[in-house]
Amino acid sequence: MPVPIALSTHGPQFSRLVAGVMTWGVWGHDLSARAIGKLIDTCLEVGITTFDHADIYGHYTTEAAFGAALRHRQGWRQQMQLISKCGIRLVCPQRPENTLKSYDLRKDYIIASAEQSLRNLGTDYLDLLLVHRPSPLMQADEVAAAIAQLKSQGKVLHFGVSNFTPSQFDYLHSVTPLVTNQVKASLLHFEPCFDGTFDQCLQHRIRPMAWSPLGGLFGRTDEAALRTADKLAEIGAYYDSPGADLLLLAWLLHHPAGILPVLGTTRPERLQAVVKALAIELTDEHWFALLEAARGREVA
Repeated sequence: MPVPIALSTHGPQFSRLVAGVMTWGVWGHDLSARAIGKLIDTCLEVGITTFDHADIYGHYTTEAAFGAALRHRQGWRQQMQLISKCGIRLVCPQRPENTLKSYDLRKDYIIASAEQSLRNLGTDYLDLLLVHRPSPLMQADEVAAAIAQLKSQGKVLHFGVSNFTPSQFDYLHSVTPLVTNQVKASLLHFEPCFDGTFDQCLQHRIRPMAWSPLGGLFGRTDEAALRTADKLAEIGAYYDSPGADLLLLAWLLHHPAGILPVLGTTRPERLQAVVKALAIELTDEHWFALLEAARGREVA
């Protein structure tokens, strides 16, 4: 069973791999409460105990679908960690008051969003709340005030951000502690390795999370994807050919920032298989060989 890992010095203990639920609802497979329950069972059985939500997923419906599944089993909440995100306002029938897609990081909106997520999920607290996207109108003190209130009430245990640049992270971190930055990162989207995002996480001793950790490789036919697929097959021979998806995860896991990949699959057999990525120990040479294939050039 994979060993839990701390997001930061005083942060939560999460599973090394995180289950992303964005496509569990109507934005993807539209799973029933029964199917969601079985998928949660599979995750917990293989040691994936952390679940990544956002209020907007499924046009504000996926949290409630997950919560409905939780109500059918006692003791689940104590076995898992729940993440949610807030701050994006979507235009959809579930939110008729939203007339324009925008970001809203006002204190009252953050608090109301977090409290709605708690009701949807049927829980008293979130292990982690993230600001989903940085807003150009963000006022750090306003966000900090919301988080302070939610923490003081025990409704949110820890706080972080998603999709923030290093400067945006520093601005908010200066007034309220952040335990992670969840960003798009993969072998085919390697910019966080070079733009200061992962360096900053190392500096602050926090672990980043990576969404889209496979980089959409299996649906791509561009040159970068083809080069990468060929190199994954070549290097895979050194590791008993575990499969391209496991090697892609191993590439992220090899980074010293201690990245937590957020998995998007809803297939139980894939969830059972991906934990094997944790046992793959890439060499530095193979890590750079894969990077070179994805970039199309050697390092400078």
